[in-house]
Amino acid sequence: MIHAIRESNFTLPGQTAFYRGKVRDVYTVGDRLVMVASDRISAFDHILPRPIPFKGAVLNQIAAHFLEATRDICPNWLVSTPDPNVAIGHRCTPYRVEMVIRGYLAGHAARTYAAGGRELCGVPLPEGMRENDPFPEPIITPTTKADTGHDEDISRDGILEAGLVTPEEYAQMEAYTRALFRRGTEMAARQGLILVDTKYEFGKKDGQILLMDEIHTPDSSRYFYADGYAERQASGEKQRQLSKEFVREWLMQNGFQGKDGQQMPDMPDAFVLEISNRYIELYEKVTGKSFVKDQTADPLQRIEQNILKAL
Repeated sequence: MIHAIRESNFTLPGQTAFYRGKVRDVYTVGDRLVMVASDRISAFDHILPRPIPFKGAVLNQIAAHFLEATRDICPNWLVSTPDPNVAIGHRCTPYRVEMVIRGYLAGHAARTYAAGGRELCGVPLPEGMRENDPFPEPIITPTTKADTGHDEDISRDGILEAGLVTPEEYAQMEAYTRALFRRGTEMAARQGLILVDTKYEFGKKDGQILLMDEIHTPDSSRYFYADGYAERQASGEKQRQLSKEFVREWLMQNGFQGKDGQQMPDMPDAFVLEISNRYIELYEKVTGKSFVKDQTADPLQRIEQNILKAL
């Protein structure tokens, strides 16, 4: 198997903090964040036992692609990407809210609807919808951002009552969210895709709201293939998705949904390679660019050298 990056453990000049997330290793250096996208993969809030070759580079480069393509809409945190697996950007004070926007009744919204719910995060859901139908217009269903465990649904009024943001900040974040989703939808359509739902995270630096983290990646978004969408809806078939849903489905088939007492299944080489190939296919479909595999013998050394040059 090709070498995959499980984790990084650098000591960078001027480093003052380090945080390891599910996928990224985050180094604080002065007023900058250095994010190393590892090849770890998570599902059902668990990190899977084996990293996936090239996954980190795929996600990092998709995020950079869309951050650059939306700077005219909203300022963002990204300063540079000195390595396929690295993003360096402004350190912001994050808002404790994720702005989830949904164009279609899918995922969590569809499960809520199927259980009889006709309201999500304070937003009424129309009667007579079927799973994967479009909403009359996209709806914003925010969540609180949890340090550990699951994010929790919250309404706009709940956010304001809790003092998580000011009314003015929320209005700006909502306007950015709708404009970013429109741009993402247009870019997806050019690639024969439908942007179903996604989430955006914002922070503040020097009094300005900045878009943070990754955007429009398959880890934070759901895509359908546009070709055949209408026919599949008409016949009640499942939609073809471009996301990591197939990983969740494999885990469920092997008896794992992240519940207490369940054993994480072993991942055979063939499945690890399939995930890697699916992520590369996904990069090329979403961006319209060819993915270049960096097959350096020691990717961690390459990453560290490129970070040091950039700093």
